[in-house]
Amino acid sequence: MEMDFERCYRAVDSRDQRFDGWFYTGVTSTGIYCRPSCPAITPKRQNVRFFPSAAAAQGAGLRACRRCRPDAAPGSPQWDIRADVVGRAMRLIADGVVDRAGVPGLASRLGYTERHLHRMLSAEMGAGPLALARAQRAQTARILIETTDLGMAEIAFAAGFGSVRQFNDTLREVYASAPSDLRTARGRQQAATGAGTITLRLAYRPPLHAQALLDFLAVRALPGVDEVRDGTYRRGLRLPHGIGEVALTPADGHVAATLRLTDLRDLAPAVARCRRLLDLDADPTAIDATLAADPALARAVAAEPGVRLPRAVDGFEMAVRAVVGQQVSVTAAQKTLTRLLTHQVDHEVDEADGDRMRGFLSAEELLGLPDSGFGMPSARRETLRGLARVVADGALDLAPGVDREEAVRQLVALPGIGPWTANYLAMRALGDPDILLSTDLAVRRGAAALGLPDTQKTLDGYAERWRPWRSYATIRLWRAA
Repeated sequence: MEMDFERCYRAVDSRDQRFDGWFYTGVTSTGIYCRPSCPAITPKRQNVRFFPSAAAAQGAGLRACRRCRPDAAPGSPQWDIRADVVGRAMRLIADGVVDRAGVPGLASRLGYTERHLHRMLSAEMGAGPLALARAQRAQTARILIETTDLGMAEIAFAAGFGSVRQFNDTLREVYASAPSDLRTARGRQQAATGAGTITLRLAYRPPLHAQALLDFLAVRALPGVDEVRDGTYRRGLRLPHGIGEVALTPADGHVAATLRLTDLRDLAPAVARCRRLLDLDADPTAIDATLAADPALARAVAAEPGVRLPRAVDGFEMAVRAVVGQQVSVTAAQKTLTRLLTHQVDHEVDEADGDRMRGFLSAEELLGLPDSGFGMPSARRETLRGLARVVADGALDLAPGVDREEAVRQLVALPGIGPWTANYLAMRALGDPDILLSTDLAVRRGAAALGLPDTQKTLDGYAERWRPWRSYATIRLWRAA
C-alpha cells in the first residue's frame, strides 16, 4: 500500500480493520502510535503521521497505544506476497534470523551487503533490520510478561535481548511502562498452564473460512505429526532451539494458540510459522474480489468467503509430502508417509510425554532410514534421499525468505522432481500466491465441476484473469472437486 496521506486518513477515520498491519498511525500530540482501527477519537490531520512499520513509529519516538495494541495486529500481507528482497527479508526477520545470526547472517542469507540491505529496508519500512527485529523482540517480551510466570531476566534473554538493561530500556521506550508494570496492568489474564506453555491470540483479517483450513489439514494429517480434533489443529514443531507443539483453535476475530516450547527463545519463530501455516496475514477481501469477478467462481466465493491458502511450518516436510504425493491420491500418500514415520527415531522426545506431537523427521533422519523404511519404489526412494542430501548440506534452502524462482529451478534439477512437485512446494512451503497446478487431476475435475476449461492449455489461458491469486483459485478448484 502506498503511504498516501488522504487514503490512510480515510481508513483511520472509518476505523477500517482491513488496513490493520498495512500501516501505523502516529499521533504527535499524544506521542503514541495506533493501528488504523483504533477506537479512540480520530486525531486531527495536523497531528497525524503515517508509518510503514511499528519500528518506524518507534524510531520517531512514539510509544504503542495501550488501547488498540498495534503490535498485535495482523502483519502486512505484502510480506507473504512479495518475492523481492524486502519481502524475503521481512519473512526472515519474523522467523527470528536476526536474533539468531545477527544482521550479517540475514544479509548473507539474502546475498546482499549489510549496508545495501539496511538502505533497502529503511527506504520501504522506515527502519533498518536491527530496528525491525528490536520491535519484534519487544512484542515477544510483552507476550511472555503477560502469559508466563518467568522472571524478567529470563524473559529478556528468551525474547532475544542481549542484556536486561537493553530489555528494560526498550520496553520503557516502546510501551512507556516498566516491564513489571505491564504484568501488573494486564493482571496476567492468560495464565500459563505449565512450564514452557504460552497461550495467545493470533489476529487475522476477516473473513476466515476456518472449516476449509481444518478440512484441508485433517485429510493430510499424519500420526505423531499433526491432527484435527474437535475444531482444533495440533501439530509438532521443529524450531531453531528445540522442539515444540502447538494447538490452534479458530475463533471469532482470532485464532487461539497454545504453545508448548522446550526453549522460549523459539516463541517468535513459532508464532511466525503458525501464522504462515494458516495464512493469517492474507487480505481475503482483495483476493475474493479478484476471484469473484469471474462468474464461474462468483458463487463459490459468495458461499465460502475467506478461503485461505494452507501453507507449511517446515519446508523440508512439505517437500517430502510433495514427492510422495506425486501421481497418487491423498489417501495413498498418507499411507506411505505414515510408514516412513514409523521408522523415525526422535531422541529429543521423551516417551513419558504420551501423545505429544513430535513433528516431522529431519533431512538427516531421513538419510538414516534403511531401504525397508520407505515402502515405495526405489526411484522415488532415491529422489527423497537426493532431496534430503541437498537440504542437509545447505545447497537447497526451503526457508520462507528464499528466492522462489531460484528454489523452483533447483528443485526441478533434482532427479525425480518435476514441475508439479516444484510448483506445489512453491505454493505451500514458499508461499507463492500465484501458482496454478493445471496438470493436477483434482484441479481439472474442480474446473469441470464449475464449467471451466478442464484441459491444461485452455485452463492456463483462462486462469490469467485470476492473477495474482491463482494459488487461491487452486484451493477453490480442489474444494469444488
